[in-house]
Amino acid sequence: MMPVDAQRTLPTSTETMAADVESLLSPAEAEGIFRDTAECAGGLLLAALLLISPPTPRPKKG
Repeated sequence: MMPVDAQRTLPTSTETMAADVESLLSPAEAEGIFRDTAECAGGLLLAALLLISPPTPRPKKG
């Protein structure tokens, strides 16, 4: 059983909390790979061709 007068939160300094809040309000820009429109169109065309291609023939039973 816990004592009634026990402190339940961790002590934090105002400077640490202010730095954390400031970093949350102004996050760094995410670095990523940006593709050009022609590359995206080519990938989309390839995916569409693969989706509409006929299925592979299955061997006949018997």
